[in-house]
Parts: sequence; structure tokens; C-alpha cells
Amino acid sequence: MTMPPYYASPEQIMKDRADYARRNIARGRPVVALGYDGGIAFVAENPSKSLHKISEIYDRIAFAAVGKYNEFENLRVAGVRYADLRGYSYDRADVTARGLANAYAQTLGAVFTTEPKPLEVEIAVAEVGLSQDRDQIFRLTYDGSVGDEGSYVAMGGQSEQITAGLQESWRAGLTLSEALALAVSLLAKDPAGGAPRTLPASGLEVAILDRNRSRRAFRRLAGSLLEKLLTPGDPTTDAPSTDDPTPGLHDTLTGEHSSSGETSTEPDDAAG
Repeated sequence: MTMPPYYASPEQIMKDRADYARRNIARGRPVVALGYDGGIAFVAENPSKSLHKISEIYDRIAFAAVGKYNEFENLRVAGVRYADLRGYSYDRADVTARGLANAYAQTLGAVFTTEPKPLEVEIAVAEVGLSQDRDQIFRLTYDGSVGDEGSYVAMGGQSEQITAGLQESWRAGLTLSEALALAVSLLAKDPAGGAPRTLPASGLEVAILDRNRSRRAFRRLAGSLLEKLLTPGDPTTDAPSTDDPTPGLHDTLTGEHSSSGETSTEPDDAAG
């Protein structure tokens, strides 16, 4: 039987799709998620203040991604809807990072095998536990593969180099400031072996899942608080357990407390 000139074997099609997705994902700036003694920290080189790579999904679950923004933003929104529906239909405790990772894996896998173009994304779903050994970080690739990463994960460009650095330097019990310093130092490394870059706090997107918070554990770090956490020798080693009393985004901690010393209450509604 003579094959038409445009024939390609299934193996070649899958290989081409995988190469296409990997090549485009590797162009993106990396994201690092790693455990510390008080929760899970996320660090990304992202100068944008509105196009986030790191976001809240539910009470104690967060989402991080690299790749094509509109594609992983659609996945984030779908994850929030999944979590809200499951929490409303059953119980908030039934919303887990493992369940969300499985749902994402089905979507990514279906697109990879049936659509002409795979999703150019790589995502991480993390859930903070009551103790560090109960934290969960799942990594999902463009083809729907799921990996239980344990205590840290790096995605995007230079991910292999950053992962090697985490394997060498990460340890259980790091303070938040130590975890952020480790992540930033790895992000700043020159893959060609040159001098490391200087990454200012204003060019970073940083967030945490704080295990000491009773319900909504996700908080972004910015302003003077982030600068103190990244400054060697500064006595600030952790994020405050109360929110900023000054008006602003409810999920962002800046360390700019009012003179009256009042604290704000933590909102209990789910992410939307």
C-alpha cells in the first residue's frame, strides 16, 4: 500500500508536539516553589504587577505556572471553579491538591493527544499541610504527566540547573528568608557560567502558603516586607501572621502597619 506524501507516524506526531511544547516553555522565565518551616514559598522573576504566574486556588492550595499566559490563566480559572464547586457540593476538606492535579492532568493529556497543538504550559499545584512533612507539591507537564515533587520544584527556563541547586542546598527547616534567598540566588545564576544577575524585589513575584493561618493560607509578599526578607542580616525572617491594616489588596503583605497597631481580620470567603 502506498502512503500519501503527507503521512506521519503517530510516534513522530507525538514527538513533534512534545518538542514544540518543551521548546516554547523553556523560553519562559522560571518559577520556583519550595518548602520552609512555616509553609511553602513561591518565587518567580516577573516584573508585571497584574499578570501573575502565582495565584491562590482555594483555602490552602496555590497554583504556579510558566509558558503561555492565556493558556495557563484559563487553567487557573478552571481550577478555581473546580475547587469552589467541589467545596460547595461536598466539604471544603474534600478540595485537595491531588484531586486538582488529577483534573488538570486529564485536561492537559486530552489536549495533547487530540488537538493539533498542545498547551504550552507547565504548572505546579501545592497544598500546605499541618506540618512540613505533610506539604504536597505536584508538577504537571504539557502532556498531562503528574509528578509528586516532595519539597521543591522548578519550572521553565533553566529548570534543570535550578533543580540541581535545590537538591544541593535545600534542607528541611529553612526559615522564610533563607528559602527566598536560596530561590533568588538560583534564579539569578547565569546558565553560561558568568556572573550572577542582581534581581531587585520589584522584579520578583513572591507568595507563600502560610500553614499558621487557619483558613486562607495564601498571601503575596511585596513592599518593605519583601525587601527585608531578601536583605542579608536583616532580623526579619518570617511573614506576619496578621494582614496589613492599611487599605489595599487583601492577599498582599507589605509590612506597612499603621501607627495605631490595629490588625485586620482574615477574610473567610473562597478564592474567586
